[in-house]
Amino acid sequence: MTYRMVIFDFDGTLADTFPWFASVLNDVAAKYGFRTVAPEDVAWLRTLDSREIIRRLEVPAWKTPLIARHMRKLASAERTNFRLFPGVEHALEALAREGLMLAVASSNSEENVRAVLGETLAGRMQFACDASLFGKARSIAKLVKRASVAPAAALYVGDEIRDAQAARAAGIAFGAVTWGYTAPGALAAAGPDHMFAAPADILALLEKAS
Repeated sequence: MTYRMVIFDFDGTLADTFPWFASVLNDVAAKYGFRTVAPEDVAWLRTLDSREIIRRLEVPAWKTPLIARHMRKLASAERTNFRLFPGVEHALEALAREGLMLAVASSNSEENVRAVLGETLAGRMQFACDASLFGKARSIAKLVKRASVAPAAALYVGDEIRDAQAARAAGIAFGAVTWGYTAPGALAAAGPDHMFAAPADILALLEKAS
């Protein structure tokens, strides 16, 4: 398949934000009244999808929008400390030179995403951010429609099981990265169209297909 558009998740896919997320999670739990996470439970939680994590941590469903808004605010205060994963910048620049349309669909804010990407990279991308926890499918579909690209020619790249579910709901292919929030084995079990062990693997696939 020849892809014309690549849409990326941000946290755990382009930017290495999991250490920060883990460092603030228990403070957020205390604020919003859900279970805290012991260090020895982190690896186990990374094998679960988002709905199961919410269930295991006893997060009230009605609080999830409040929690998401609070997390975006915390991320805004810390974003100068966030970094792209090694190889991401090169891969994005090369994909742009290949003529692929690039975009980000994220639950994080566009302001935060742009700040971490930097002006040059951000200027080459489209954005559909501030998605609800399970609202990425709408963001993805909006980007594809805006770009006038057939769904079969679009690829969503992410690091969580909910990313795979969102891509399927939007009718496009999904590429799973192994360096993000969810354990690689759990991602593989979700049946992605592609698995990427490094940003260079994304570039290699798309250069080969072009």
